[in-house]
Amino acid sequence: MAEDELAAFRERWKEELTTSDGDERRLVRAPSPPPGAHGQGDLKNRYFEKFESLDEARGPSKEAGEGCTEAAPSAGSHSEDQPEYVSLARSLLDGRTSPLLDRIQEERARRKRQYQSMTGVCSASLQQPKRKGKKEEELLDQLIQDLNEVNDIPFFDIELPYELALKIFQYLGCAELGRCAQVSRAWRALAEDGVLWFRMCTAEGHHQEAGVSDSPCWKSTLRDCRSSARAVRSNWKNRVGSISQLQFELGKVLCDVSCSDHFVLAGYTSGDVRLWDTLHWDSPASFLKVNGLSANSTPRPHVSHVQVNGTVAAAAYEDGCVDLWSTETGGEPIHHYQGPERVRALALSPDGPALGSAAGADVQLVGADDRGYWRELCRARLPKSVESLVLVPGRGQRGPLAALSAGEAVHLLDPRWGEGPRTLHSVYGHPVTCLDASDSQVAFGVKRAGWAVHDGGNKIHVCSLEAGKPVACVGDSLGDFTCIALRDSPPHLLVCGNKDRRVTVFDLRAGSSVASLYAHHLGVTSVQADDWKVVSGGGEGLVCVWEMRMGAKLWEMHNRHPVRRVHFNGSTLVTANVPDDKSPRGACITDDDLTAHRRHRGVICHYDFSEDALAQDRILPICRSDYVESSGYNYNIGLAVPYDRLPGCRAAL
Repeated sequence: MAEDELAAFRERWKEELTTSDGDERRLVRAPSPPPGAHGQGDLKNRYFEKFESLDEARGPSKEAGEGCTEAAPSAGSHSEDQPEYVSLARSLLDGRTSPLLDRIQEERARRKRQYQSMTGVCSASLQQPKRKGKKEEELLDQLIQDLNEVNDIPFFDIELPYELALKIFQYLGCAELGRCAQVSRAWRALAEDGVLWFRMCTAEGHHQEAGVSDSPCWKSTLRDCRSSARAVRSNWKNRVGSISQLQFELGKVLCDVSCSDHFVLAGYTSGDVRLWDTLHWDSPASFLKVNGLSANSTPRPHVSHVQVNGTVAAAAYEDGCVDLWSTETGGEPIHHYQGPERVRALALSPDGPALGSAAGADVQLVGADDRGYWRELCRARLPKSVESLVLVPGRGQRGPLAALSAGEAVHLLDPRWGEGPRTLHSVYGHPVTCLDASDSQVAFGVKRAGWAVHDGGNKIHVCSLEAGKPVACVGDSLGDFTCIALRDSPPHLLVCGNKDRRVTVFDLRAGSSVASLYAHHLGVTSVQADDWKVVSGGGEGLVCVWEMRMGAKLWEMHNRHPVRRVHFNGSTLVTANVPDDKSPRGACITDDDLTAHRRHRGVICHYDFSEDALAQDRILPICRSDYVESSGYNYNIGLAVPYDRLPGCRAAL
């Protein structure tokens, strides 16, 4: 239907070009065909009926003008009886065929009718005499404009406001924005708007704390970030970068390690707590002082648990004391409290000033108020001893929410409830072996009962924190699940380790396994995953890096003692090998016996795979020595091969 109307419009346009009466502009109305006649003439009548409706809407001025118009002989009247293929051939000869031509003509007619109805100037202009040459020049200009608009996408950047067009463009990716930038200058200005590229940059995880005005060109910034990310991924796969061992003094055995962002916190059997800032190795907040009660006791109690986030570091001791420090200032503790017995579980909120501790069956939550003063939020007692404690991230101003496992039950504790813990899961004879929580879900491993016949193996249950109901149940393993990583895993993915030597990645939406990796012959002790890799640690001291999609092992590193902590973020990896025996027999590591000390102390390794990982300022202070000075057993043996390597070369670890 639209093609027939367009053909009628072309015939009318040819009549205007070929008319010879030329002093006045005439409106030609096609004669009505006899009843029963069909074809192109009927289409033309329907087309010009639209102009009649516009004439009636204009009023008396138009009716007065109709009296002076004369019906000119139609140049296309002889072609009304011609077959349709003749008109199609003429249109092909005119070169006016295009996929966008119908849209262009419809939009132009609509805009012309709108303009004429608003101003009423068109009726007066029809009565003004014009010269034939002037009219032909205007028609020629119109023809040139039509030819220019045939290959254009019309009226988008003219009709829509800039903000609305920007709202549409924000759903496009980099490739689509690049194609749109080639359409026109207006589209290029839209496609290269800084707001679009800023949102795309932050959506990919780059410069989360930045603002729109922090970069003059966010398109170039995103390109640099992607180039750096590709280089970091290549370094991860090829094990290119720097490795540092976060050592301590003689006579101290490693007890526990915690990592968050660029902070590493370690506790030792001597009662000392050490904090490392991997961005500023010489930070004055590295040494944390112990509270007076634990410092004056003889012998000093061991550190049982440590936790750290971006602002607070916490440590629990064997005597039940708990200390908190500020990561910015270090030094003296900012808060201290005494528990009834030895602390068996310690958890620090990853994004807020809240701490939870469990000593036997007693649970205590403390937090900081608006003025920075720490106080007790709630205290509760469970029927059984608490084995695992996790604080749910992303709570903000709602206060802390704790997930606890005690025997066969999993409980939730919120200070706002005022009624004690609520039971989320409890099955008699099915003890909980591991626990982790994200901002909306909690996952825990359940051990099967030995007396059940059709038990189905050990499983991992995932429950919703909002509804308090199960969401998924995955796994069917003969071994016990030893570790779960839900908070640091990609969305809808869960990675876990098992005593059956396997690392398994589950898709919670489908309830099936995505990857199963045969990793460690003494069982898996720690795991973490992102969108393309999995890092696992085992009881034999082996750290393995896997590619998730291919299920292939990229590389591995071995140290003495089981791997109790694995943590990575982007370009860094921290692994901690913590000894099981905190008081080794047969050797006195307090003496100046370097061999015995290295055998029993445990080790913390920091891997840096960034582009500037081999720069001088990224080297540990203990390694920044020359050929003259030495500092006991810490002397850098690597100085036997100087650092004067060729510029640009990278050494594999």
